[in-house]
Amino acid sequence: MGDRAGLLRQARAQLSQYAGKIVRQSALYESEPWGFASPCRFINQAVEIETALLPLPLLSVTQQIEKNLGREKPHGAGYSSRTMDIDILFAGMEIIHTSRLVIPHPRLHERRFALLPLCEILPDREHPVLKKNIRTLLQECSDAGDVAMWRGDDVRM
Repeated sequence: MGDRAGLLRQARAQLSQYAGKIVRQSALYESEPWGFASPCRFINQAVEIETALLPLPLLSVTQQIEKNLGREKPHGAGYSSRTMDIDILFAGMEIIHTSRLVIPHPRLHERRFALLPLCEILPDREHPVLKKNIRTLLQECSDAGDVAMWRGDDVRM
């Protein structure tokens, strides 16, 4: 919601400042909502960072960045439109399952809007649970949602 490309630019800057060095980033992809109805379309991007943070402290940093960028906690259950949503998809080959964090992201393989930008930067990256690379997961994904490269201003850093 809001200045979508500008918010992504700010999120990348804050990730660089508080989490680690961005070593790869995809183009921006515009998609329809996934899992709920909304008049808003979303812009998605995948970034790879080098970080010294362990996954749970990294989660705290990403949640603070979301808050800094205007994200408010939803009042109900389920998905909703928001200014920023940062997901940790992988942490090396770690498999983590806690009440606060599940890595790899449990629905990554179901979401074309996440797989497409991730495949751009890490097509051969193996999913540590499914034992398939991102390219294969994208080919096998049954999500028929509309996802296309965003044709707005170039907002790469």
